[in-house]
Amino acid sequence: MTPQKPYLIRAIYQWLQDNQITPYLLVNSKVEGTQVPREYINDGKIVLNIASDAVRNFHADNEWISFSARFSGKPMELFIPITAVLAIYGKENNEGMFFTEDDQPAPPLPPKQFGSTKRNSVGLKVVK
Repeated sequence: MTPQKPYLIRAIYQWLQDNQITPYLLVNSKVEGTQVPREYINDGKIVLNIASDAVRNFHADNEWISFSARFSGKPMELFIPITAVLAIYGKENNEGMFFTEDDQPAPPLPPKQFGSTKRNSVGLKVVK
């Protein structure tokens, strides 16, 4: 099954927007592939205002969040892996959803081999 996290992020984002609350995204900037303005990072994290009037071309899918924003008047393209998102919450009331860094998806299990003729040797012998 696909991870729940991207769906929850999109749902909370929509819910905050519907209630006229400013959505903030807390991001772990240390996750590989994260592209955010480095000068605003504090303790490896950055808080981003992702309200529709603060960003352009906002896109969130199951793998990435991307958008354009201005920082000190300079335009920048931001790319955030879903795994880097630590929280999405409202500026005005702190309501939303917070994730732990342990919420990373588990690696896929190796495929099961049905009908395998290999036997696992565990050091046992048949005694008659």
